[in-house]
Amino acid sequence: MNTINPQEWKQDLPAFREMTEKFYAGDVPMAQYKGFSGRYGSYAQKGGKASMIRLRMSAGRVTKEKLAFVVKAIREQDVKLAHFTTCQTIQLHNLVPEQVYTIMEEALDVGIVTMGGGGDFPRNVMCSPLSGVEQGEYFDVMPYAEAAAEYLMTFINKEKMPRKLKVGFSNSPKNASHATFRDLGFSARPDGLFDVYSAGGLGNNPRFGVKVAEAVEPTKILYYIKAMWLTFRAYGNYENRGKARTRYMQESLGGAENYRKAYLEKLDEVLASGEDLDLSAEVVPVSKTGDGTTAEGARVIEQKQNGLYAVVWHPIGGQPSVESLCALSDLLQEIPEAELRLAPDETAYIINLTGAEARKVMDITPDSALSVFETSVSCIGASICQVGVRDSQALLRACIDAVRAAEIPDGALPQIHISGCPSSCGTHQIGEMGFRGAMKRVDGKPQSAFMLFLGGCDRQGEEAMGKELGTILETEIPAFVVELGRTVAESGVDFAAWNRSNPDGVAQIAAPYTAEKQ
Repeated sequence: MNTINPQEWKQDLPAFREMTEKFYAGDVPMAQYKGFSGRYGSYAQKGGKASMIRLRMSAGRVTKEKLAFVVKAIREQDVKLAHFTTCQTIQLHNLVPEQVYTIMEEALDVGIVTMGGGGDFPRNVMCSPLSGVEQGEYFDVMPYAEAAAEYLMTFINKEKMPRKLKVGFSNSPKNASHATFRDLGFSARPDGLFDVYSAGGLGNNPRFGVKVAEAVEPTKILYYIKAMWLTFRAYGNYENRGKARTRYMQESLGGAENYRKAYLEKLDEVLASGEDLDLSAEVVPVSKTGDGTTAEGARVIEQKQNGLYAVVWHPIGGQPSVESLCALSDLLQEIPEAELRLAPDETAYIINLTGAEARKVMDITPDSALSVFETSVSCIGASICQVGVRDSQALLRACIDAVRAAEIPDGALPQIHISGCPSSCGTHQIGEMGFRGAMKRVDGKPQSAFMLFLGGCDRQGEEAMGKELGTILETEIPAFVVELGRTVAESGVDFAAWNRSNPDGVAQIAAPYTAEKQ
């Protein structure tokens, strides 16, 4: 397998610096800069006065060394805002160009690559966050996800694809990485093999993936990745950017079965080429053992390794306080085999802890969510994102404040998913309840609003896209959420049970809010 030494990317950085200087001098328009800078994993934020940088964390795995670098950058560059993304990366925000240059270059020294973090390239490979330590998993898919990430980096300097390519690996039917509806997904089976799904994705024209192969040996996954790249290049839409994602190929090729046939033809080409893409990925078991100490609580998960624990840390909106992030890194440097794992719902898991270590981790991460509802997912939002329509982070915080003030009990409300625009970075379409940035007219004037979705599911075999229930003014959503929470709480059951017993209940409560305003 061909790979790229992270240091090799340094030769590309002078071009980024030159273009960025031109942009901030006003010599390059925003759209042109966006098309250029995405390749480097950096974008100008809304308004063009600051930048962000996206640090790839392949398979969502943040080793102690990588976390220490992130914290070093935060401290030395005085970074105030960090974000755990739904693609299992870490973004740093509100940066000036010199901060971006320094972080981008120094990150390569610890194996963190920003290249291809945006633009029309293979994006961060995703993986079930607790792979290797989770009770009940089929097998540890992490080594294969990391190998795939390394291989996909070699395509960044090859022929350009129509748009980005997202790849995911799941270790169980929980489907935490959404492997069954990614551009390419590898779903673990009980027999130690993978089923392969292709041409799925959220956003406009959402589609679940087409199962293109079954019972694939893990050592053969790179052949399937090469075939995906070739298929996208052959049949992806280069003319219409709005339709230049793999999921549109299901339609353009005349249906799922025709797409499957086209993909398998490219797979046959790869297999017949003689190129050796066999993979030898080493599964390294956790060697650490428990020391007899224990931990318990809503934020504690028992690992499959006896006596070891994972701690759940979900900062509100995926935005950890930089103080907590720094303190956590300092602590983990002293804990053998501990590391951070990022999840697609913006949760972080700190794994391989003894009971005593788990209690220490909980003590220094007090900014974690206090209920299921507070683990809700939000994209970075329109206050920062260039293409954002609505401020999803502000909506989430307004809802949490309202729910806390109303003393709605835990369980009465589900985890919600909020996207500021149709791109679905907040994965609103597969949340039990979701909101997507929109507009609603009141007295003929456009007002900030969000479209309500209900009934999404990402579990393998039960996948469903949420149904649109109507559009609610942003200012009225906290009141709607509180009313829903109170109604469920009075029933004496949790939201899931209430929703099953009252399939029209949410729509009925939402009706006055979604009604046209005069």
